[in-house]
Amino acid sequence: QAQLEEFGGGLVQPGGSLRLSCAGSESISSIYAMGWYRQAPGKQRDMVAVITTGGRTNYADSVKGRFTISRDNGKNSVSLQMNSLKPEDTAVYYCYADPVFGRRYWGQGTQVTVSS
Repeated sequence: QAQLEEFGGGLVQPGGSLRLSCAGSESISSIYAMGWYRQAPGKQRDMVAVITTGGRTNYADSVKGRFTISRDNGKNSVSLQMNSLKPEDTAVYYCYADPVFGRRYWGQGTQVTVSS
């Protein structure tokens, strides 16, 4: 069964860094874009960052200059380096993959908590 698995969430102090990783199963083929959304308690799920097969990236304004998305196309994997973390970055982070054809795949989510 096609799936995405996330790694790297946790608790970090304000100003700290975390790196999230997401690996897709081999059964997910022809992925065009991969990225991350996040959802804070009581809020909607919002896009954080996306990267295409060609390396084009897009970021939410709130994370520009602090977060960097990267991708290994050969391994169906994507990472999110998060620096200068703020309490408002606290959320469950979800990895996703968009195949050229077919539905979007989602990971199960990983908790990121920024607190002193």
